[in-house]
Amino acid sequence: MKKNRLFHLTLCALFAALTAVMAQVSIPIGPVPICLATLAVYLAGGILGAAGGVLSQVVYLLLGAVGVPVFAFFHGGIAAIAGPTGGYLVGYIVCAWITGIFADHFGRKAAPLVIGMVLGTAACYFLGTAWFMFTTKRGLAESLALCVLPFLIGDTAKIVISVIAVPRLFKIVSHFSEKSEKA
Repeated sequence: MKKNRLFHLTLCALFAALTAVMAQVSIPIGPVPICLATLAVYLAGGILGAAGGVLSQVVYLLLGAVGVPVFAFFHGGIAAIAGPTGGYLVGYIVCAWITGIFADHFGRKAAPLVIGMVLGTAACYFLGTAWFMFTTKRGLAESLALCVLPFLIGDTAKIVISVIAVPRLFKIVSHFSEKSEKA
């Protein structure tokens, strides 16, 4: 049991690191960059479940908060979280949690994963856009045009990739988890 717990914590750390790496694959298109970090968030929630997905993203956010340059364009520090895009960073935690709830309760099947990821993305958009509006004093229509609409196609593609990858990766992770328990 102890070895299995260590294996799970190691996976959480790896998904925090994966989020940090994927955040660097970014395209600046305005106040919110397009980046692959949400792909890592979907994978974390889908593979690790609610608790592990949340833990991985809390670790990611804490690393960034203390100044480790894990956010897009190698930014870090509390100013990045308090800035206009900070709500999206906090939204990663909620997105991983919602995705993980669906994965935990309904298994790693396509339909529940899609629903969990779409709802998680909606929650991330809500938190991020609300925070963006608060910090920039912009209206809803302008904020949606800047912070949501440009991301819909890319996030849809990331969800499709995740829904295909999660069951396969979960099977591999489960296999290694069982081996670590027996060792």
